[in-house]
Amino acid sequence: MDRLSDQPTVPAAAEPHGHGLRLLRWNPDRDADVADWLRIREDPDFRRWNTPLKPVTDFDSARDSLRAQAADAANGGCAPFRVTDAATGTTLGHVGVNAIDQVFRLARVGYWVLPEARGQGVAARALALATRWAFDELGLHRLELGHALGHDASCRIAEKCGFPYEGTLRGAMFEAGRRDAFRDVHLHARIATDPEPTVK
Repeated sequence: MDRLSDQPTVPAAAEPHGHGLRLLRWNPDRDADVADWLRIREDPDFRRWNTPLKPVTDFDSARDSLRAQAADAANGGCAPFRVTDAATGTTLGHVGVNAIDQVFRLARVGYWVLPEARGQGVAARALALATRWAFDELGLHRLELGHALGHDASCRIAEKCGFPYEGTLRGAMFEAGRRDAFRDVHLHARIATDPEPTVK
């Protein structure tokens, strides 16, 4: 089976909303989007738990990163969303449905929240929206969520959103800021037939 031809068509105008949030597409031609994309990659907490494959160190590399992501989304490989406050439109963070494999109806989800929006349940509410959208609109069967061992906040978000812990993947993620050392990853997952959790 040809995986490329069987990738889902991701609705370009999709704007999942609810829980006080609206999920919009990142726009690499919008300077405010690029600035937020750069700002999170300079955040010490983000850098502690994430090591992007391609470094983003300035405005131009941030725009290039967003453009590469948009190209992958256009090909059905991912569905990245800018998490915004539904009332004000303020950017709060990001949630993405990544590595979409329509053959196995599988994808991975990830998220981050800007420093000023943390502690308000943004990640859990955004994950709940993106999860329901991925099951309903993309017809996916299984969503996986991985986070570095020790990232207890992400563990709690996963459990709250109906992603139970399934095991530990040994050496499955780069250590913070390195590409020559690895760390373990907690694997969580949810399937489309799991009960819908209550997320507020």
